[in-house]
Amino acid sequence: MKKLLCLAPILVMSFALAACSSNDNNLSETDRGHSASNSSNRAKEELTEDSISDIRIKLTFNNEEVFVRMYDNPTSRDFLARLPLTITFEDYVGKEKISILQKRLSADNVQSGNQPKKGDFAYYSPWGNLAIFYKDFENATNDLIILGQIESGKESFENIHGDFTVSIEKVD
Repeated sequence: MKKLLCLAPILVMSFALAACSSNDNNLSETDRGHSASNSSNRAKEELTEDSISDIRIKLTFNNEEVFVRMYDNPTSRDFLARLPLTITFEDYVGKEKISILQKRLSADNVQSGNQPKKGDFAYYSPWGNLAIFYKDFENATNDLIILGQIESGKESFENIHGDFTVSIEKVD
């Protein structure tokens, strides 16, 4: 009787696993193609998310100019489409300057696995804000999307105290 009680759960699990694997075999060619297409699209998107584009932007504030080389991802392209832009930044946790945008950027299926570092120009999708990191920031969330990297003027943000207004435009 004990053997039969031990054997019953094994049989139930075997049938459940067999049923799950047979469901994969019942997928139509369309479903399989769709799944393969999604995987292929994700792989292409992952390759381009961190690709550096030829596009640069200029941030002008307090008689300073900071140049940012933009990455090629959907969120960066959405941001670039909104330029020129004038916004106010404030300090956040002594590591970054942030500005809440009036309208959120498109952040569908774009996540950063990288921890932000000094000089990153980013977008934090849950709050809808831009972030300029003037210090490294470990343990950041995956909701942070790196839009670009500051090429010159990283140090300009460290000594600014209080709110400041920034004009942002594309550079030819």
